[in-house]
Amino acid sequence: MTASDRPTDPPDDDSGDGRDRDRGRERDPGPDRERSSGALEREETVTRFSVPDMDCPSCEGKVEKGVRKLDGIGDIEPQATTGTLTVSYDAGRTSPDAIAERVEKAGYRVERTDERTTKFTVPEMDCPSCAGKVESALAGLDGVSASDPQPAIGKVAVTYDPTVVSEGEIVAAIERAGYEVTDSTGEHGDDGDAADTRGSIWTGSRAVKTWISGGVLALGLLFEFGLTGQNVRVASLVGSELLVADTLFLFAVAAGGQEILRNGYYSARNRNLDIDFLMSVAILGALVASLAFGEALYFEAATLAFLFSVAELLERYSMDRARNSLRELMELSPDEATVRRNGTTETVSVEEVAVGDVVVVKPGEKIPMDGEVVDGESAVNQAPITGESVPVDKTVGDEVYAGTINEEGYLEVEVTSDAGEDTLSRIVEMVEDAQSNRTEREQFVERFASYYTPVVVAFAALTTLASPYALGVTWSTAVVHGLTLLVLACPCAFVISTPVSVVSGITSAAKNGVLIKGGNHLEAMGAVDVVAFDKTGTLTRGELTVTDVIPLHGNTEEDVLRCARGLEERSEHPIGEAIVAEAGSAGVATREVDGFESITGKGVRADLDGTPHFAGKPGLFEDLGFDLSHVHATTDGGVVTRTARQLCDRHGCLDLLEDTVPELQAEGKTVVLVGTDEELEGVIAVADEVRPEAERAIARLRELGVERTVMLTGDNERTARAIAEQVGVDEYRAELLPEEKVRAIEQLVEEYEGDTERRPWWRRTRSGGVAMVGDGINDAPALATATVGVAMGTAGTDTALETADIALMGDDLAKLPYLYELAADANGVIRQNVWASLGVKAGLALAVPFGYVPIWLAVLAGDAGMTTAVTGNAMRLSRIVPNTDATNTSTDG
Repeated sequence: MTASDRPTDPPDDDSGDGRDRDRGRERDPGPDRERSSGALEREETVTRFSVPDMDCPSCEGKVEKGVRKLDGIGDIEPQATTGTLTVSYDAGRTSPDAIAERVEKAGYRVERTDERTTKFTVPEMDCPSCAGKVESALAGLDGVSASDPQPAIGKVAVTYDPTVVSEGEIVAAIERAGYEVTDSTGEHGDDGDAADTRGSIWTGSRAVKTWISGGVLALGLLFEFGLTGQNVRVASLVGSELLVADTLFLFAVAAGGQEILRNGYYSARNRNLDIDFLMSVAILGALVASLAFGEALYFEAATLAFLFSVAELLERYSMDRARNSLRELMELSPDEATVRRNGTTETVSVEEVAVGDVVVVKPGEKIPMDGEVVDGESAVNQAPITGESVPVDKTVGDEVYAGTINEEGYLEVEVTSDAGEDTLSRIVEMVEDAQSNRTEREQFVERFASYYTPVVVAFAALTTLASPYALGVTWSTAVVHGLTLLVLACPCAFVISTPVSVVSGITSAAKNGVLIKGGNHLEAMGAVDVVAFDKTGTLTRGELTVTDVIPLHGNTEEDVLRCARGLEERSEHPIGEAIVAEAGSAGVATREVDGFESITGKGVRADLDGTPHFAGKPGLFEDLGFDLSHVHATTDGGVVTRTARQLCDRHGCLDLLEDTVPELQAEGKTVVLVGTDEELEGVIAVADEVRPEAERAIARLRELGVERTVMLTGDNERTARAIAEQVGVDEYRAELLPEEKVRAIEQLVEEYEGDTERRPWWRRTRSGGVAMVGDGINDAPALATATVGVAMGTAGTDTALETADIALMGDDLAKLPYLYELAADANGVIRQNVWASLGVKAGLALAVPFGYVPIWLAVLAGDAGMTTAVTGNAMRLSRIVPNTDATNTSTDG
């Protein structure tokens, strides 16, 4: 869903996050929750329905129009962003059930409170045709309202009513489709026997049958073309002679075709026109044609059985490569934890660890759970969660995450989240759920595929029947051509070309500390031409720091900081806190402080070692009678200090009013003067420090193709201009209220998206998107309005993880160019996969009637070859990595 599809005003909820982006998660319970509204003119009931598939303005319009046809309907408020529909109605004239029925007639599912969604692990479901069989089997079950097979990760999410159908019945239905269910808990972790390893693929029972089939086929070819004298008649079948080679070919069919025919049976039973059914028809058709025409096609049948079995093994191997990247995420968290209980330590399963337990983590061990350090200090490698290349120092009170690695010290961590609810588990769950969020290309491919297979099957029938007359070929040749087209009729490689690329891109990003909530967001991010930034906490660190200390009249920097520390220690103002922190880090000694008082709007006053001192705005010292246009900078050996030299035109003499203060303020800094009522001792400048990686990140975005960068801030014009010039954004907009930020994003979206949303995706220009980058919840309305909302520094922040389209887990702006490059390359890979797989299939199909494509080439190139090729091409996305110096993005290879 794009920004133009979203409401711009934040909803009236306590979270303030402005949206619920995760369409796959459970939403509001639905129509059973009713309440009375005394504010209505007549007595009405208000009910809220959960309609998760209603996700655009067009959907809202259809739902509203359908419900409006009922009598007794008052206000209707569809919310695409939250997937909810609020309806006020006259309870005497209509009912929630009637409203739900109208919504369903409009084409949208209404979720009930008694529904449950469970994920089932089906490791052998590794292609679109497999997914189709499972979906067809589940569609026939009463009580199942929705199923979402995800072959890219080997899972199927089923939404069902447990009062109507049991989990066991769902498992039985999946197994009747021919697939084993190894796990139905939906919990994350290594499925053990559920996961095929690369070794078992090539040594499993199907592989053994395939190799036997290939050996017998090779022996048959030896008799057919080499030992022709020994290729004698051994039997007859329905009046047709069987030679030695023919018999060996039949054995090859029996060995290699067993699994194919079994799967074809399940396809037929589920009325699914997939590759297993088509290949079964092709093999059986070749055998029947051999008997019908008396011209042996046993070789073709054996070739089909062996080569397609090889193709299936290759496809499973290729898909396993894609799944392996997600398994690596799952395996980051250890299975066991060392817990300190009753004065002793014991090793237990992480499922047995409770919130409040203290776990012991030794050097080199992984931290098993999210928690807070209660003892010890160490550097922790947080790369698995945040993608940070440099270990982060942790001490008592610091937060740590499951799956991160304790580098060198001893830590004791108090657990703050249960197993399965930690940051890493939420990342894995969201990455899995992202597979159900289909991109526009994926939806187009699926629609196209639904027409492609019937058309090619019809073309196969036409070729078989017409080519003897139109092209003058024999009937046996025409049958072979028809069988070859059947092999090409299933668009497996074409259908899987997009999801396997999405899986590769999303899991690669997750391993580098970037959480992408769906393939549509990955696709949208790769097409944006404008990136808008919040200032505070995004381009800047969000914390005030001392940037300049200018000593005056013979004082040193230490003298100035010592006075400022004494004056500000009792102040609660952020500027005072920044000065105290700087003095502390510089090791400046404290002074005796008496008589502290705050001078409203100007500064503070206190007696330091018995002498009255002041710190505050320049106006405070003008009131004290100082001539700020002529003060003397402290020199070092007769040479003006570096800062003074940059600001002073008169060799040690400064004009604070005309030069120094305005120049510091022009750089976005706040100026504080320090001194007594008789002598001005120094100038301190404080600012929200710009992130060191910000300038390079923006420059890199421009290099990668972003046309425009914009900074949106509520800060004053002077500070905004200084920061904008420093980081290099193309433009800035200052003094914006939250709603004005939203309007600014709306204007950019309207300018850059234009009418492209109404065009088919293949006719769109590259322009068409605005990304908004902010630091989480505070920027939620603007993030929701942009085409893509990117939240920074969200590790361990539940709400930010839930609300962002894309989350940069670490507080590192340098990940933004990496994200943009990954998304743009993912779009390129998807386009390559879609058009290559479609082009190869179409080219082979058109060449078949003219005899240019033997059946073995159709199997190897059209099925196994393209499946392996699109998967391998998608895996290239994992080679794009953030630059280790945190200031650039690089592609490894």
